[in-house]
Amino acid sequence: MTKLDELVSLIRGKKVVIQTHNFPDPDAIATAFGLQYLLKIKGIESDIVYFGRFDKLTHRLMTEQLKISTTNAYDYAGSPDGYIINVDGQKNNANFSELIGHEFACIDHHPWVTDYEYEFMDHRIVGACATIIVDYFLENNVEIPKDVATALLYAIKVDTQNFTKSVTEDDINAFALLNPLADQAMILRLDSNELEIDDLRAYGAAIQNLYASDGLGFVHIPFDCPDRLIAMVSSFILSLDCVVLSVVYADRGGGMKFSLRSELPTLKAGDLVHMALEGIGDGGGHPMMAGGVIFPKFISKLGKDPDQAIRDRFIAAYEKLKEES
Repeated sequence: MTKLDELVSLIRGKKVVIQTHNFPDPDAIATAFGLQYLLKIKGIESDIVYFGRFDKLTHRLMTEQLKISTTNAYDYAGSPDGYIINVDGQKNNANFSELIGHEFACIDHHPWVTDYEYEFMDHRIVGACATIIVDYFLENNVEIPKDVATALLYAIKVDTQNFTKSVTEDDINAFALLNPLADQAMILRLDSNELEIDDLRAYGAAIQNLYASDGLGFVHIPFDCPDRLIAMVSSFILSLDCVVLSVVYADRGGGMKFSLRSELPTLKAGDLVHMALEGIGDGGGHPMMAGGVIFPKFISKLGKDPDQAIRDRFIAAYEKLKEES
């Protein structure tokens, strides 16, 4: 029995919802889209539901051009009898809000952090969650249509940063399979629409507010901006020759939202943000990229100079993890 067969055997006759993480990125969108197609082949209808919004032009373009039908959770009438499949994330993570229904399954590629016991789980450490879905097509001998192949290929490119971050042999094999099947003109169009005019404000704040010391680069964006933009600024700061670890954070609803990028092979960004924000927030992620939050109720713990307090926390965690490694 394949993983897909195992999953289908648990949801036959059920109302099925595929839930992505909040503010879904291309990997979450493509994973849900590919899984939805496979379930339909097996005679099971499903809805793709998410919290937040598509906060990047390319994400909206991806769903529109590939005709990926999605529903915002606030417009979705959930049911206690619904069976929810979490994709590209895990229950109890800061970026995974709860839908009404039974969260019975999870397909994810991030480090496993939840203590929730799923009835079905497929967890693999690969560069993109979409790579897992490609394997489902292969092991079930299902032909991949052009729109699905395009979504999956773009997701793998984005989540591995064009095969420079967290890439595995499985990701490379998936790319080789998808590349001749995908719409290359659409891939090029998506690649060419990375920035919007409003994004320049965040980059301007990064240039003005950069604090760099001993390879660590810190930037406070003093206004709310989308998760994907915080991540883009973090990657931008990491590209500086004096920075090997970037910590970028933006104001968010009375708290703060973080994105980390790292070039340090012996220190995991996910461990660093988790340790640095312990007691005032939470965080986690991959060895080379991670995210986190400071909850609004704990902002006062940062004192009169929050930026200095944040830098002190991350530097202390950084030194401790270096000693342990």
